[in-house]
Amino acid sequence: MKLARKDLLGIQELSVEEINLILDTADSFIDVSTREIKKVPTLRGVTVVNLFYEPSTRTRTSFEIAAKRLSADTINIATSTSSVVKGETFIDTARNLEAMNPDIIVLRHSAAGSPHMLSRVVRQSVINAGDGAHEHPTQALLDMMTMREKKKRLAGLKVAIVGDIAHSRVARSNIYGLTKMGAKVSVGGPITMMPRYIERLGVEVHYRLEDAIRDADIIMMLRIQLERQETNLFPSLREYARYYCLNRTNIAAAKDDVLIMHPGPMNRGVEISPEVADGPYSVILEQVTNGVAVRMALLYLLSGGKS
Repeated sequence: MKLARKDLLGIQELSVEEINLILDTADSFIDVSTREIKKVPTLRGVTVVNLFYEPSTRTRTSFEIAAKRLSADTINIATSTSSVVKGETFIDTARNLEAMNPDIIVLRHSAAGSPHMLSRVVRQSVINAGDGAHEHPTQALLDMMTMREKKKRLAGLKVAIVGDIAHSRVARSNIYGLTKMGAKVSVGGPITMMPRYIERLGVEVHYRLEDAIRDADIIMMLRIQLERQETNLFPSLREYARYYCLNRTNIAAAKDDVLIMHPGPMNRGVEISPEVADGPYSVILEQVTNGVAVRMALLYLLSGGKS
């Protein structure tokens, strides 16, 4: 089976079969990163442009490493050092990049829907690397890959997602993906950080940390995104940590073999305590490792998956 689509814009539009195809393909790329020579010639001659309108360390680096391990040529554009600062519009930037004839454009943008707009303007494949508070599909795919790798399944798992649900593109993409794959999802956080009608996405809603994570197989803690908040949604970081920081005490509400995940970057001592982040249940660094494999799989599949 091939990925019969030009772009990867969100998890919401993917079928169960397409998600399984991407995860299975990512599994096949895992061993490339453990070889002495971490490179295969699969995408030789392919050019990937990483166009990032927001700061990023792990996502941009992960896409760049993924492309280089497949022997693709990579170009990184940070808009703070591009013609955008001279007033060039998003569409003009896109059309100029298209004229240079790359093969895939990876876009991160603060505006929700910008990858969808870009995909309609350019003929190249577009991968959404995070658009506003809308979706972060590659993060959800690497999260599902990590869960499947550790638990050997997704269907039937209880996954608790806790924190700033309203501003989290990671939460939204994971909810779309996990519910499609048969997992049971609960979300937890302050009522001021819970979007209205979130239960319509098929999730349980809780306002106490212990209720959200009770009997959970997996707990995903979210970063407090102060940069996306227009008003103060809680009195102080200290008070937020008092009620919503995952620590050695409240983690006891989850299953004994619970896995702890976080999309990063972490606010240690705010949403997650250091002893939990670095403890035996944590698979946070495995998420980062699997991120390279998922992005290799997407670059390969969107290039045609021919070799």
